[in-house]
Amino acid sequence: MAEDFIARAVPRPKGNHYEDFTIGRRFDHHWGRTINHGDNSLFTTLTLHYNPLYTNVEFARAHGHADVVINPMLVFTTVFGLSVEDLSEGGGAFLGVEALTFHAAVYPGDTLTGRSTVVERRESASSKGMGIVTWQTEGFNQQGICVIDFKRTNLVNKRSPA
Repeated sequence: MAEDFIARAVPRPKGNHYEDFTIGRRFDHHWGRTINHGDNSLFTTLTLHYNPLYTNVEFARAHGHADVVINPMLVFTTVFGLSVEDLSEGGGAFLGVEALTFHAAVYPGDTLTGRSTVVERRESASSKGMGIVTWQTEGFNQQGICVIDFKRTNLVNKRSPA
């Protein structure tokens, strides 16, 4: 049965190529992700990031929050992760993040969504068959409030390396 299944499988390429990233093109990343207390506790503990705002509800309340605050680096990695399928799943090295700004606190139960816009692209001088693309990525909560934004840059495969 497994052989029959494999024989019927249709390979589908993943991700986009350099040629697909025109300046101004916007990607509304699908799915979204609801962040819960467990996500926050596990991430905060595993990254040894013991700010009591992220782990102590009474401390967070004493500082004007209704609940613990979601660790901002979890917010960042979640929104970044939402963008991967559209932007970098096709391969190529990650070259960095800049201008990372946290705009609003995120709380347990908030659902994050993201969108990215191509802001820069150029051919790579050192990696033949590749280009360098920069996107402005924004993350929003369920009320449409921008909670984070950043620029990220990747080396991206060209469709036709020649």
